[in-house]
Amino acid sequence: MSEFSYLHTMLRVGDLERSIAFYAGQLGMRELRRTDVPDGKYTLVFLGYGDEATHTVLELTYNWGVDRYEIGSAFGHLALGVPDVRATCERLRAAGVKITREPGPVKFGTTVIAFIEDPDGYKIELIERKPR
Repeated sequence: MSEFSYLHTMLRVGDLERSIAFYAGQLGMRELRRTDVPDGKYTLVFLGYGDEATHTVLELTYNWGVDRYEIGSAFGHLALGVPDVRATCERLRAAGVKITREPGPVKFGTTVIAFIEDPDGYKIELIERKPR
């Protein structure tokens, strides 16, 4: 067993409420906690699918007054498991979410994946994981 545990991934966002609407409204995450730091001029919001004690979560950082960021070439994507990639993409498309790779098998494999984009341009891979 490792001494390490994966706690969260942090993304800087240009419009906090727009990003919360995307991650909570479109992807079903729940806002777990929010901290305003007036002296540092930033707000942190943690979202996830379960309690931070037992689940890895997403930290959104909004630096007051900064409305956009350049996404570096080193960042890849977040990944979420879904039971039906095609159905999920259709629901998200109908809600106005940008689909950047249509559902289909991964190159040289059989796992069904798709890619979507959040409001700030971060890529999110959807990986089909059938219920057991």
